[in-house]
Amino acid sequence: MKEVVEKLFLTDISENSLKHRKETEIPTHCILADEEFLPFKENTFDLVVSSLSLHWINDLPGALRQIHQVLKPDGVFIGAMVGGETLYELRCSLQLAELEREGGFAPHVSPYTAVTDLGNLLGQAGFTMLTVDIDDIQVHYPGILDVMHDLQGMGESNCAWNRKSMLHRDTMLAAAAIYQEMYGNEDGSVPATFEILYMIGWKPHESQAKPARRGSANVSFGDLGRINKPSSADGTKEQ
Repeated sequence: MKEVVEKLFLTDISENSLKHRKETEIPTHCILADEEFLPFKENTFDLVVSSLSLHWINDLPGALRQIHQVLKPDGVFIGAMVGGETLYELRCSLQLAELEREGGFAPHVSPYTAVTDLGNLLGQAGFTMLTVDIDDIQVHYPGILDVMHDLQGMGESNCAWNRKSMLHRDTMLAAAAIYQEMYGNEDGSVPATFEILYMIGWKPHESQAKPARRGSANVSFGDLGRINKPSSADGTKEQ
């Protein structure tokens, strides 16, 4: 890695996270900074990487624009973030339980970005040659309380400022029963789904490939069915 990376700037809003980072062979500079206010000049970096932190950003479009700004022309942004279908089992179970026991519900799971919006957000920030992929990871737990305890331990509890501060005991018991009935496995465990969105975007540069002008095609899709066999290197059809 040190053969291709000259210097690494590691930023985090948490001082403890920076202190407990793993040592690498690459010269690393740790900078305490808010991801929404990047303290770097325009056209500074060849590469920006973000791993599972963008779902905590209040102004995601603004953060993407800043990432685009600090990249050099032809620089690339590679990121992974938690997607909108994350913890849908927990979200649905809590909502149904609150509706039944309390006559209404409040959000108990953090809001996440939908994969259908991610490409638009990257494009609006100025990125080109976009790649967006998705992966679902299921983790199995003994029950709903274990799911919530694990989320709390990861620091991934509901981040909404207007969140409801407590759940009634009856509501929790109902949610546990609903979770088990709707999503439970045969062995009694329950799944928790984490949707991970992967993204790649490039800052424009004149050297990058560009799409052909609309209407410039000289081959029709209707002709594809007439192609029976590929041509050989000398231009003749293979027999």
